[in-house]
Amino acid sequence: MQIFGDYHTHTTFSHGKGTVLENAHAAQEMGLKELGIADHGFGHILYGMDKRDLPKLRAEIENATAQTGVRVLLGVEANFISPNGDIDIAPADIEKFDFILVGQHRFVKARFADKFGFLLPNILGIKSKKMREKNTQAIIRAMEKYPIDAITHPKHGMAIDVLAVAKKAVETNTMIELNASKMLFSREEISQMINLGVMFLISSDAHHPEKIGCVENMLKVVKEYNIPESQVANLNKLPTFKRKKL
Repeated sequence: MQIFGDYHTHTTFSHGKGTVLENAHAAQEMGLKELGIADHGFGHILYGMDKRDLPKLRAEIENATAQTGVRVLLGVEANFISPNGDIDIAPADIEKFDFILVGQHRFVKARFADKFGFLLPNILGIKSKKMREKNTQAIIRAMEKYPIDAITHPKHGMAIDVLAVAKKAVETNTMIELNASKMLFSREEISQMINLGVMFLISSDAHHPEKIGCVENMLKVVKEYNIPESQVANLNKLPTFKRKKL
């Protein structure tokens, strides 16, 4: 039992420690068939990608694929920026990526009202019923608006209704990430998602080349929580992304 691709990895184009080529070599050493580069969205104040760097990033990805034989994909880990489901990647820019991940992060650019009504309460860890509903609707609306492939580290940085998010994920063919660095689901939540037919994506969330493909703890979760292999998109097979280049 192994993953064929690791799609949540960061490089020096955001705040990762490795170059695209270094990450690809690490993926090659781990026996991966594919590698996803998913640096942070343009709106992150501290370490978001610079949109002007996308041509350079694409060139490095093509070079890394040629040198290592690992198919490297250009993705992004976008950020939620409003309770209306807005993310920090404009619709016109989505076509520049092979896949889209979205997660909740601190220190992202947003409208004034959303900073204080959405981002700040989550930074402060407010978990009221109202905030939980607002966060849940933000994710649901984002899945309705954008061709999101996976929600990264759900529950990290925001209280949500896992079951409601999972139902919309199934409806919109959106994967739910099992993050090797930020696994916050309970056994009961995993069981509920399995029963709903959720497709999971195992990821390392690697910020250093040596962490790429290191997902042993998530493979244990798959086994111990009885997650069917058929419901893990990159387990012993490759996933199909909505915008994956053919």
